[in-house]
Amino acid sequence: MSVKKTDLKKFFGFAAGEGEINKELLIKYKQWLMEQLRLKRIRIQRTDIQYLERSLERAEYLKMVEMARRDKKEQIAMIMETMCATGIRVSELRFFRVENIQRGIVKVWNKGKCRLVILPQLLKKKLLIYINKNCIRSGVIFRTRSGRAKDRSNIWREMKEAAERAGIDPQKAFPHNLRHLFARTFYRETKNLINLADILGHSSLEVTRIYASDGLNEWKRNIERTRLLSAT
Repeated sequence: MSVKKTDLKKFFGFAAGEGEINKELLIKYKQWLMEQLRLKRIRIQRTDIQYLERSLERAEYLKMVEMARRDKKEQIAMIMETMCATGIRVSELRFFRVENIQRGIVKVWNKGKCRLVILPQLLKKKLLIYINKNCIRSGVIFRTRSGRAKDRSNIWREMKEAAERAGIDPQKAFPHNLRHLFARTFYRETKNLINLADILGHSSLEVTRIYASDGLNEWKRNIERTRLLSAT
């Protein structure tokens, strides 16, 4: 069994000032690792519940897009469609440039890693129409009037406005929820968690599992199916 340098550093960091490395110290270290793992799982569960309670449904997302277009806010409508159809992070919108759209493949960089985002044909067509309509010759396609890449806070605010106008709970209207909707829909249709992890750029299947979860309603339905209570 190979030992990683990071594992050794973690152990020696824990053992610093403890004196001799013996069986007792190793047992303490094992207990410490288990406690760290338990805390990590708690944090994941809290994040899980946080997102599931504010899960955005497909019909709600479509209403928001439709309302944005009715209000002549084509840019935020197109941003929501782009994120929801590809599962990208809001920070990755800056990689959507004219030349990438024409190729139908966008190369994005996140946390030092590169991955390819393949555009569905309909999305590519809609983005090219958007580019031509707005006379965008090169560079980032979602930009402010000054030419800068669209800011996360502006996108968030415009999504909430579209949600309120469409009668959708604004607490559900945040960019990352579009990524979750993509993940749930993709997994429901394909049941391919590994492929989904690659598309989302996750190194952990556990994180992808959280993204692909179908919400608290499914949990409730499954619990009800146990029928372990009497009617009286």
